[in-house]
Amino acid sequence: MQRRILHLRHGGTSLVLDPTTPGLPTIVHWGDDLGDLDQPDLDGLALAAVPQRVSGGLDVPARLTLLPLDADGWLGTPGLEGHRDGRVFSPSFGLVGIDADQTTATITAEDGYGGLRLVVELQVTEAGLVRQRLSLTNTGDDDYSVLSLAATFPVPAQATEILDTTGRHLRERTPQRRAFTVGTHLRESRKGRPGADASLLLAAGTSGFGFERGRVHAVHVAWSGNHRLAAERTITAEASLQGSELLAPGEIDLAPGATYSTPWVLGSWGDGLDDLAARFHTELRARASHPARPRPVTLNTWEAVYFDHDLPTLLALAERAAAVGVERFVLDDGWFLGRRDDTAGLGDWTVDPVVWPQGLAPLVDAVRGLGMEFGLWVEPEMVNLDSDLARAHPEWVLQPGGRLPAEGRQQHVLNLADPGAYAHVLESLDALLVEHPISYLKWDHNRELSSAGDARTGHAAVHEHTLALYRLLDELRRRHPGLEIESCASGGARVDLGILERTDRIWTSDCIDPLERLVNQRYTGLLVPPELLGAHVGGPRSHSTHRSHELDLRAGVAFFGHLGIEWDLTTVDDEQLVVLARWVEAHKQARQLLHSGRVVNADLPDETADLRGVVAQDRSRALYAYTQTATSSTYPAGRIHLPGLDPDASYRVRLAAPTTSLGGAGQSPLLWALDGTRTTGRALATTGIQAPVLFPEELVLLEAILIG
Repeated sequence: MQRRILHLRHGGTSLVLDPTTPGLPTIVHWGDDLGDLDQPDLDGLALAAVPQRVSGGLDVPARLTLLPLDADGWLGTPGLEGHRDGRVFSPSFGLVGIDADQTTATITAEDGYGGLRLVVELQVTEAGLVRQRLSLTNTGDDDYSVLSLAATFPVPAQATEILDTTGRHLRERTPQRRAFTVGTHLRESRKGRPGADASLLLAAGTSGFGFERGRVHAVHVAWSGNHRLAAERTITAEASLQGSELLAPGEIDLAPGATYSTPWVLGSWGDGLDDLAARFHTELRARASHPARPRPVTLNTWEAVYFDHDLPTLLALAERAAAVGVERFVLDDGWFLGRRDDTAGLGDWTVDPVVWPQGLAPLVDAVRGLGMEFGLWVEPEMVNLDSDLARAHPEWVLQPGGRLPAEGRQQHVLNLADPGAYAHVLESLDALLVEHPISYLKWDHNRELSSAGDARTGHAAVHEHTLALYRLLDELRRRHPGLEIESCASGGARVDLGILERTDRIWTSDCIDPLERLVNQRYTGLLVPPELLGAHVGGPRSHSTHRSHELDLRAGVAFFGHLGIEWDLTTVDDEQLVVLARWVEAHKQARQLLHSGRVVNADLPDETADLRGVVAQDRSRALYAYTQTATSSTYPAGRIHLPGLDPDASYRVRLAAPTTSLGGAGQSPLLWALDGTRTTGRALATTGIQAPVLFPEELVLLEAILIG
């Protein structure tokens, strides 16, 4: 077999693969497009990466291959861990073949002694992402237990700082940074879903990298169950990012001939986080399943009425919603059998005749008559013990056997891998969708999985449950073309590209306090483009933080995402309704730009100021939101810069409707804001413009329009 150095290129990304190393091939380069390299140049690049033997080390220094293994001298975290009843614990693969073209490579390797075959799929996508998936087949005569199988991505030695995110319910995606020193930085999700504290990405970059500058690489695991992310630097100066499914003991026992495939793990890179995020956004927008029509402005009833489902009140709310421009009306929790609070009813997906004596039809018909789509909240993976379903089928609850797990939110989780439970959920939802013209499901998942076993076998079941969830979503969409589904999990606890293959929106957080959402939406946006980020205008006083904010701030923070309203509009005066309607109309006028353009975030020295925006792909127009989150140490504030514009073109910059006024009494006019000002994109990105003086927790929109 000829082992020539391979060069995969696409979307501004090069990946150079050296198949001459012991075991699996080694990625020599992942990042900038290296241009057209002939074979001698590629051979030289690979040769230049070979390390020297050093005292105290192995005679042939180990390389960070696609599957680093102890058998090849790798003494860091191995790419594969497994055994046959305690034997065959140190796999050793020999390369069998490589099938490659300009953008993809499929590598096949075998361990004859261990009875294993490995296939590694590598893709460099049109967006410049690197996708990697590993498949392990048991070619032996007895079972092989897989403990871990991880995709490995090298990062440059200059990557000396790590960024990930953590959080909790109501405060997902809080960034944290640390030095990337020798050792392993490990992030694990063991909750059966990514979790509110999960990191969407694990990033490593040059010291102090920001949104606008600094070389940075990151990986994401496209999986909705347990997963693992790791950043590791060894004493030999090799640095890597790893991503994998996190497997419970006995969860993957391969019978002879059986295969386990990892989730896709995706790697991105860029000069700054905005550049890195743009590759994910471009990838998602190129999917055949990506929403093609404008994202409907949505009203969700939860923070308006909670469990108080009173038809006259909901009809009045629907009339107000239509009057301000809402296009989709979603009835949240409380409509089904026995559901007067969160202690009962989950699992019984039939309309409660006590609350809805005429069924949902009067509300559905009224909503559609007002020109809006109708949507419904469901939580199909969950069950309350106080439900007809749990009383009839306690064995369908995920449990380790002989006992129920600790209860969370007064509910448990159905084992969708059980054919009976799967059929019950599928047919219950299908019946609702057949009976009513429901165009949208808000699909919630309000508790973490613990002791998640299959009662039939006693085995850990998160892996099979997650696959069953995927099958369920796929089947519902097959039966009901055009149905849109939102992924919600106590807010943003299930945000990943596995679930987004089957859904059309994620609920970013149960907290819609605009100050909290500024951070949450910025870091969720590293992976997810704005049109998939549910962002709602709440009431004057936040449900989750009890802070009060003016409507311009609440609406302005939600403006760039998939806009919604979660507010009892029946209590709002006419003046505020007019203002809200203006924001909704401004969003509709701008959403083609907002939901197709490039997201930019300014790295401002003043931490009390926030500037972010979206620039059209042809850079003909941009919208920015400038927010004063707290009092600044300087007064007035200094200049701010507007990133992302064409440096050689001229733009007119002005305040954008519906925010047209600045500051308070005693301030002189901001001269450039009176009629706008003209200058070049380069000047706006470097010299900038004088920031408007705002009170704390105020926001204005700025618009840049290409001249000529």
